[in-house]
Amino acid sequence: MTLAFDTHTLVWWLTGDRRLAAAQLAALQRAESRGDRIGVPAICFWEIAKLVERGRLELEVSADDVFDEIEEHPTIHVLELSARIALESTRLGPGFHSDPADQLIAATARVHGLKLASDERIRSSRASASSDATDVPASPRLQPD
Repeated sequence: MTLAFDTHTLVWWLTGDRRLAAAQLAALQRAESRGDRIGVPAICFWEIAKLVERGRLELEVSADDVFDEIEEHPTIHVLELSARIALESTRLGPGFHSDPADQLIAATARVHGLKLASDERIRSSRASASSDATDVPASPRLQPD
């Protein structure tokens, strides 16, 4: 495993959103073709649930079904939150923005030694996290029917 998704990238991949950059899609396709797994920080599930709760994200199926499909996907590996990740989230440096979920996502990638596929806002502000981030893709298997 060499790559982790942030929440935006995961949602864009799941929904086939055009905001998913070509470089991100290519990186995911490379990982899939090599049989490499993609890490998804557990906090991403919370962020998705909150987006649905607040009406900022509409799913064609229930969040439970989407989460089940993500967790069962052969390319996805859920990266659980740990004490080490919580601690690392406080060491991202003063230039990292104050969103705790984004801090935990960056810290998860850092602790696991993964490149982080993220939206521009996170990539540009997380310089001390994983500055050589590779971008990534969308799985037709996970798109709602």
